Amino acid sequence: MTTVTGASLTTAIELLDTAASAGATVVLSGHVQPDADALGSTLALAEGLRRRGARVVATFPAPFVLPESLSWLPGAGALVPSDQIPTAPEVFVSLDASSTGRLGDLAGLLHSAGTSLVVDHHASNPGFGTVRLVDPGAAATVVLVAELLDGLGVAWDDDLATCLYAGLAADTGSFRFGNTAPGTHELAARLLGTGIDHATISQRLFDTAPFGRLPLLSLVAGRACLETEVGAGLVWTWATVAEARDHGLAGDQLEALVDVIRATREADVACVLKGQDDGSWVVSLRSRGATDVSHVAIELGGGGHRQAAGYTSRLDLPGTIAALRGMLATGSSN
Repeated sequence: MTTVTGASLTTAIELLDTAASAGATVVLSGHVQPDADALGSTLALAEGLRRRGARVVATFPAPFVLPESLSWLPGAGALVPSDQIPTAPEVFVSLDASSTGRLGDLAGLLHSAGTSLVVDHHASNPGFGTVRLVDPGAAATVVLVAELLDGLGVAWDDDLATCLYAGLAADTGSFRFGNTAPGTHELAARLLGTGIDHATISQRLFDTAPFGRLPLLSLVAGRACLETEVGAGLVWTWATVAEARDHGLAGDQLEALVDVIRATREADVACVLKGQDDGSWVVSLRSRGATDVSHVAIELGGGGHRQAAGYTSRLDLPGTIAALRGMLATGSSN
């Protein structure tokens, strides 16, 4: 992992500035199934580079489907499916992807592009790409994108600020998580100063969902298991994308479930296992602070942050939860 320094930030700015000045083709992508930070980072930097003269193609890995909660972000309508992008652009920029695996079908661009730039804030990032701007101390990847836009001399308007604020609010849990620092609020204040409607942004991100989520939530909450003897305490539940469809919901509606069960005071670790159509389980982990779930996720093939991480398991449901119990019980997660 390469931690951000003034030199690496300068190198990244110089790389993008040269590309834009030359009218080069720049492909930008967040990670698979992008969240607000990945998508906000991609859209904000893409628009900034367009204004500087680059030929920009913004995308994200297949499946090329955006959740309704993010499809309204400025610039989302110009996203290009991952199977329609140039295969050998001058520059490829990876945003908010903690590993090459998180780039899915776009990972090959790290080698086929003339140069690759990795912009990320995950502590589990192993270090990949030609130029690395990786700062685990940043509250979100949009924090680094804001610095890149400043370095490129791109003024922030409502559209750019909306994308940046969405990512910042999402990755800090509306400024409730431990990654919130004085600089986080300073950036938020600057974004608010552009005149964005932050209340509407937050409502669309966090407080708008189809009615079908309520009966699904009831089902999943009823399955919750509390295992206080596992590590510092574990609460977990599960759902499948097929069940989401049965309730008239897209699979991305499962993402919010972990934020419901994480409030359980008797457990330090909260886990939601999301069954996919191919039989795999996407595992979301949250910690109240005593457990470093990024270590758990890394050991099980994923990554993330100390208090928020995830991975994909190819085991069945009993095998997946057993493997997680084993990791937490050994104490290797601390």
